[in-house]
Amino acid sequence: MNDSSGDLPAPAPGSTRPGGRTARTRAAVRDAVLTGLSEHGYPALTVEYVAEHSGVHKTTLYRRWGSVEGLLADALDLAGEDTWTPPDTGSLAGDLHALAREVVDAFGDPAQAAAPTAFVGAAFQSPRAAEALRSFYTERFRRCESVVSRAVDRGEAPRGTDPGAVVRAVSAPLFLRLFVTREPIDGALADQSARAACAGVDAGSFIPV
Repeated sequence: MNDSSGDLPAPAPGSTRPGGRTARTRAAVRDAVLTGLSEHGYPALTVEYVAEHSGVHKTTLYRRWGSVEGLLADALDLAGEDTWTPPDTGSLAGDLHALAREVVDAFGDPAQAAAPTAFVGAAFQSPRAAEALRSFYTERFRRCESVVSRAVDRGEAPRGTDPGAVVRAVSAPLFLRLFVTREPIDGALADQSARAACAGVDAGSFIPV
């Protein structure tokens, strides 16, 4: 197998935002990690598999990422560098419904859900994977907080409403079914979760005491 990146430096995963060949290498490695997670799950993911499917020699993978845990953490870090923004429908209810529907859309398709589901599973087996997953969702929820901040500015939500608590409350019932009780989720449940969160906002339930 050709080592296409044998002279790469070895920064800590996620510590730089490289371009050119380094960025292509990192993307190829990330894609191989996602494919491996989707097809085999975290316990069966190996550096050898990533090397074979990315075209990057395993010695380079070990030098730069250190282990499967490092590969997994960097794949999540790279996923968190996207340009995704939360919906802006013009109302809090509309935005929360759209957020909940996005969760259903993302996890409702088994093929699309395979990798993120495997990431969650890995977090229960690897402290480093758990830390990476927590960082990923912390950033996701941080972006979503603008939905609630806009609602406060429009007078749809009481001053002092905790934006982070609201957006977590929308997805919590969905993630409970996905990863704890292993029940199906659908649009009706998404709408119910959004309505419950809206009712809590109206009642002042998300104002810290």
